[in-house]
Amino acid sequence: MRAIYLVPPMSTCIHLIDNLCWLYSLITTKNITKHFGNFQALNGVSFDIKKGEIVGFLGQNGAGKTTLMRILTSYLPASSGTVLIDGDDVSKHSLAVRQKIGYLPETPPLYMNMTVKDYLKFAAEIKGVPSQKRRDRLNNVLEECQLEGVVNKTIATLSKGYKQRVGIAQAIIHEPKILILDEPTSGLDPIQNLQLRNLIKNLNNQRTVIISTHILSEIEQIAQRVLMIKSGEIIVDESLDSLLKSHSPDESNLITLEDVFLRYHCEPEHCEQTVNINE
Repeated sequence: MRAIYLVPPMSTCIHLIDNLCWLYSLITTKNITKHFGNFQALNGVSFDIKKGEIVGFLGQNGAGKTTLMRILTSYLPASSGTVLIDGDDVSKHSLAVRQKIGYLPETPPLYMNMTVKDYLKFAAEIKGVPSQKRRDRLNNVLEECQLEGVVNKTIATLSKGYKQRVGIAQAIIHEPKILILDEPTSGLDPIQNLQLRNLIKNLNNQRTVIISTHILSEIEQIAQRVLMIKSGEIIVDESLDSLLKSHSPDESNLITLEDVFLRYHCEPEHCEQTVNINE
């Protein structure tokens, strides 16, 4: 007897492949657009981010970085397109999505009159950490963010570096799978900057991290992959190593991420003293 195989139509195969891609990606965006009146902030943004990746998200002011991060975190709806966070559609399951994401905006949402301990207890409560787990989660984030020495201090009395650590602690206290950081090292001195970078590096063993910053040297030291946005469109989506190598004249003379960034954003007449844009 000859075996008979039923082959599904090509459209069904493509649909199955799409679903498998979503299954293995923690974050998936497909053709995201966002309009503010007549202004189009995002245009057809699509990418996938897998578990454990640290992704540097780069672009000039006004390119659409913050808009996209707010859409990912369900604080802002997209005009069209699809965002899936660990399989949940942001437009349909925003509460479930917020449980899976920790978000640190450029200005941390801190209550300056509270102590570090009381603020993190409050953050654990409003983020739905079960009461029986709150003490353990508090102790864990205090240790992870190196805040044990300031636990009883009022937040207003802390240095900016410690305030940023408290901001990260509130973002991870509910054990999110994804951490989104918007300019986390802005305004920090070199020592505070180094300490915060080390903290972020240590987070990737447990979480997927998206970090947006204008300090490109930080991305070189932290990220494994680069997403670059310009005028609301993704123009680069590549591993950091391959991006630097592909733009370098030879392997012994690698250029910096700043040089690559300028090649994509700088007009030729303004780049004469940086890199040769026509190389």
